[in-house]
This record gives sequence, structure tokens and C-alpha cells, in this order.
Amino acid sequence: MDALQVCELQGRGKHSLSCALAPPRTRREGGAILVLTHWRWAERGGEKRSRLIAPSLCFGRRQKRRRNMALVGNGAELEADEDIFEDALETISMPPRADMATGSHHISSFHTKQASGQHGSSNMSRSASTTMDLKSGLEECAVALNLFLSNKFTDALELLQPWAKDSMYHALGYSTIVVLQAIMTFEQQDIQNGISAMKDALQTCQKYRKKCTVVESVSSFLSRGSLEQLTEEEMHAEICYAECLLQKAALTFVQDENMINFIKGGMKIRTSYQIYKECLSILHVIQKNKIEQQFFYEFEGGVKLGIGAFNLMLSLLPARIIRLLEFIGFSGNRELGLTQLREGASGRSLRSPLCCLTILAFHTYISLILGTGEVNLAEAEGLLAPFLQQFPNGSLMLFYHARIELLKGNVEKAQEIFRKCISVQEEWKQFHHLCYWELMWIHIFQQNWMKAYYYSDLLCKESKWSKATYVFLKAAILSMLPEEDVSATKENVVTLFRQVESLKQRIAGKSIPIEKFAVRKSRRYSPSLPAPVKLVLPALEMMYIWNGFPVVCKRKDLSENLLLTVEKAEATLQNENFSDYSVDDECLVKLLKGCCLKNLQRPLQAELCFSHVIQSEKLLKFDHYLVPFTLFELAFLYKSQGEIDKAIKALETARNNYKDYSMESRLHFRIQAALHLWKKPSSD
Repeated sequence: MDALQVCELQGRGKHSLSCALAPPRTRREGGAILVLTHWRWAERGGEKRSRLIAPSLCFGRRQKRRRNMALVGNGAELEADEDIFEDALETISMPPRADMATGSHHISSFHTKQASGQHGSSNMSRSASTTMDLKSGLEECAVALNLFLSNKFTDALELLQPWAKDSMYHALGYSTIVVLQAIMTFEQQDIQNGISAMKDALQTCQKYRKKCTVVESVSSFLSRGSLEQLTEEEMHAEICYAECLLQKAALTFVQDENMINFIKGGMKIRTSYQIYKECLSILHVIQKNKIEQQFFYEFEGGVKLGIGAFNLMLSLLPARIIRLLEFIGFSGNRELGLTQLREGASGRSLRSPLCCLTILAFHTYISLILGTGEVNLAEAEGLLAPFLQQFPNGSLMLFYHARIELLKGNVEKAQEIFRKCISVQEEWKQFHHLCYWELMWIHIFQQNWMKAYYYSDLLCKESKWSKATYVFLKAAILSMLPEEDVSATKENVVTLFRQVESLKQRIAGKSIPIEKFAVRKSRRYSPSLPAPVKLVLPALEMMYIWNGFPVVCKRKDLSENLLLTVEKAEATLQNENFSDYSVDDECLVKLLKGCCLKNLQRPLQAELCFSHVIQSEKLLKFDHYLVPFTLFELAFLYKSQGEIDKAIKALETARNNYKDYSMESRLHFRIQAALHLWKKPSSD
């Protein structure tokens, strides 16, 4: 939109107005919008022109809107998107909304903001207007974010929902909370609600994006000069649209297992990424030309969150996938991603807490499960500290606080904080499930099997995230108990293992790797066998798969107790009759024993254990994953002794010489992370 244009009428089934200059005073007369703008100096490209804009009178009438074109590429992605309304629908006339229709909630929202004590209240009186300007939208969303981080989830939703179809930031905030709830509950109805909310949010954001004719879109495709012509509102619409598109893609993957949804999700991610790249170009233009904008810091925060998260997550992917993605326009630079997120977290924008939470997730979860287990706890603590002070009882902040304490080896303190995280709110039980999962693992580390069983049972009953995994873990934990203790629980271990396969699910048309692993292990209890073949140390095997040994390495007492349990299982195996599973079980025990010895700084003994597994490769019948995973552990042993070349060679052997084994993708993620750290100095 031309910066000298006073206003542009927009009407997608509503009387709404978007002004290029300042928020106007409005009143309704006979179903039209009367707009009074003040005399103002007009600016174009940061240069003041000696021209005054006269007071203007604009009457809003229904007009057929031109087709909205995407800013990225030639707009083909948007035209293909099923979320855009057809032109025919846009011509349907709607009666003017009564001003009193929104009045009742405005009062309750005002009281909600007063009660929150955060950021003050919006300066716009909703009862006097049917539009929400950018300033007021950002202010109210900041209040809603504080409510959410203070565990007042319903209050946040109630504050955002009335304007979710009129304000881009209200739409983004409301749909984000609904999507988060859907992902945490994994209920199909919640997923459908999330998709519906995100569709509405995309349509709301689309209303504020730059409108182009076909000629204009071709021109912008040939030259990026048009980027400088965006208004501040249109710039924010691009960022909000990209965020919504990315979240909708995530839900698309879990909605159904057909290939069409998978392709749609992939296209949405690519479009979102392209928009972020365009917004980064806009950011550079603004900084270079020193263009003043009232909410530049908010736009900058959105760009840093998007570019940072994309680069960080893509950098985790295995090398062969990165090469493919680079060919189609993606890039993954971990240092750039972390730098962008750090700058975003240190800013004062609405997205600063989100940048912080993204880095915390990387350091406390992703680096452990998909990385080497070498975690930057100092940075995590430093980032969390101010937010923990601001939201001392916030579930998210307490959860990450507990994770940091656990990774530091303060297991008992972590338990205490996880329990507090459960007690501070009852509104979203999904946060409880996250804590149950963590408390279950803590008790496994401590070999407190009855308490570990208690939390695994709670997960089986309450959470729908991965029933197959929960049931397998419950059965695995019970397998570690004496028979009399199992009887006291009134559970049947064989029955539980036999349930696992029927509980397996698919996401984006693919089985979940950890569930496939659980199903394969459970087949030793299949009714088709003459008799069940008992698994050896199944709970510790799952602990290894989830990379739990780097967590307990900070505690010598826990590592020693685990070694005693492994050695006891080793002695039992030596006294049993030979079977088809004997070599596989022996190699599993050797791998677990080697990990315990490595944690206890006994490298020679650990290497002997790892070498035994590798030498038994051709004798394995079922658990072929053991050899490449053992090579990974051996590489870390070499690295700890300063033999980097041998370590890298072991990693490359594991990556290149083995395929089609359980948890292959997870190991490739870890290998990629290790090679990234070892082949060049890291700034982290």
C-alpha cells in the first residue's frame, strides 16, 4: 500500500478499516464507516515530503476484493492454500455489528488485566470501536502472555477470543494456545479445534497483508524494491501469518496419516520459511535506512524467533537430509540460529519469552535426546533466571528449572520442583503429565521401581501422547521387580507386553520410532511363541534409548548402583541355557555395563565391553541396533581420551556402514550433533 494513501477499505464479511497513517477516529452512520483523519506530514521511504494530507471522508461499502497475492515468490503458494476464502464468499453482505455486542466482554477483559497486574491495560475502548489498532493489539497480547505464563490459561483465552477475528495478534495468540493444548492432549477433538482456530487466524492475518494485483505481484517477483513499500501493519501481518502457517503445518502432520496431509504440511513449512526470509530482508532494509517505526522491536523479535528457530532445528538434521533441504532453499546454521534467539530473548518484545523458551528446550531436551548430551547449563540458567523471578509459580518456568537441576545432578531437588510444578495449577493437566514423565525417569535412575511404576501407571491412565510407549515402560518397570511385588500391583506383565502392538499409532503416515522399538521388543511375549522369553533389563534399555546415562553420570552413587544391577543380570545370563536370544541379551548387557563404566571413569574396562559387542555383530539375530549404537559410545570414549580422529572415524563407521535398524534416525541425529561439535570449534 502506498504510504501516501490515507486509508484502504477492507471487507471480509465485516466493516473494517486499515489506515496507513495513524489510528483514526471512527463512528458509524447508516451502516457506513465515517473516518476522520488529521492533517499530518506524509513520509515515504524515511524522507519527509513537504505535503500535507487533508482531512478525508471515507465511506466503507461492500466491494469485491481483489485476489490476495503472496509476497514470496509469485504467490502460487497462497493461491493453492485451501485456507483463503473464495472471492464469491467475500461479496456476501453482513449487517453492521452492534457496538453493544462486544461490550460485556470488554468489561470482564478490563478486570482480567487489572487482576493480572502485568503491562497495564489497553488504551483502546472496545465498546467505542469495532477495530483494534496494532498498539492495542500488542498490549493486550502481552497481558494474555503474562496470564498464560502465570497459569491463568482460561483467562488468557477469554481475553484473546473476542478479537481473534479482527486483530492479527489476538488471532495468533488465541490460536497458539488452542494448538498447544491440542498437541499436549493429543485428543482428536482438540486437534480439530486447533486446526479450525489456526484457519481462522490465517484468514485474520491475511486481511492485513499487502494486497497486490497480478501485475504488482509479477513486479515484486522480479524486483524486491516493493518490500520497502510495506506499512508497519503489513509487516507485522507477514510475521504473524508465517507463525500461524508453521503451527498449522505441525497440526497437519498429526491430524491424519495420509500422504496428502504430509505434502500440505511440508508446503506450509516451506512457505513459512520463505516469508521469514523475506521479513529478514525487510529488517535489513529498515536497519540500513534507519527508518523509524513505533513497533520495530516487535517486528524484529518476530524475525529473530522465526529465523533462529528454523536455523537451529534444521541444523539438527542428519547431513544427507540437510543437503536435500538446501537444494530446495532451506538452510540450517546452528550458530546463526542460537545467536538470533539469544538476541531475541534479550530484547523487550512480545516474543522475548518465546525465544528464551526455545533455547531452554534446545539445551535441556533436544541436546540430550537428539544430541550428544553435552548441555550448556550455564546459559540455560542465565536465561531462565529473570523469567523465574517474574513468574515464580509459572508451570513452564518451574518445569525448566527442575530440568536444569536434574541435568546438574541435583536429583532430589529436581523431584521437589517437579512436584511443585504439579501442585501450582490444576487447569491444564497436560503439564502434570510432563512432570509424571520426568518423575518416572528420576525413580528409574534411583531404581525406585515401585514409585517409577506409580508414575508410569498415571501416564497410561491419563495421557494419550503414546499409549504404546507408556504401557511398554510400565511392563518394563514391573519386570525389574521381584514376583511378589508385581503380584501386589495386580498387574500381569505378559498381558501388558502383549497390548503394546495394538496401541501403536502413526503420525504423518509414519510409525513413531520409539513405538516401533517397543513393539519389536514386546514380540518376545507373543502368544505365538511356545512360551514368553523374558526381556533382560528392559527399563535400563529404555533408559539408554532415551539417553539417560549422560544424566546419571553426574552422580557416582547412581552410576555404581546401576552397575551392580547390570552385573547381577550378567551373572544370571551366564547360568541360563543358550537360546536364540542369548547373544542379543549378552550384547545388550555389555553395552549397558560399558556405559556405567564410562560414567565411572573406567575407560579400559568400558572399551572391552564395547569391543565385545562389535565383535559379536554377525551373531546378533534381533537387536541389530546394538552395534552402531555401541560404535557411538566408543567414539565418545575415544574423544574423552583425546583421540579425536579415532572418535570421528567410529562415528562415520556407525553412520555409513549400518542401516535399517531400530532407532536409526535418532542415532543419526546424535552423530550429526557430535560431528558438528568435534570437526570445528564451537562457540556454544
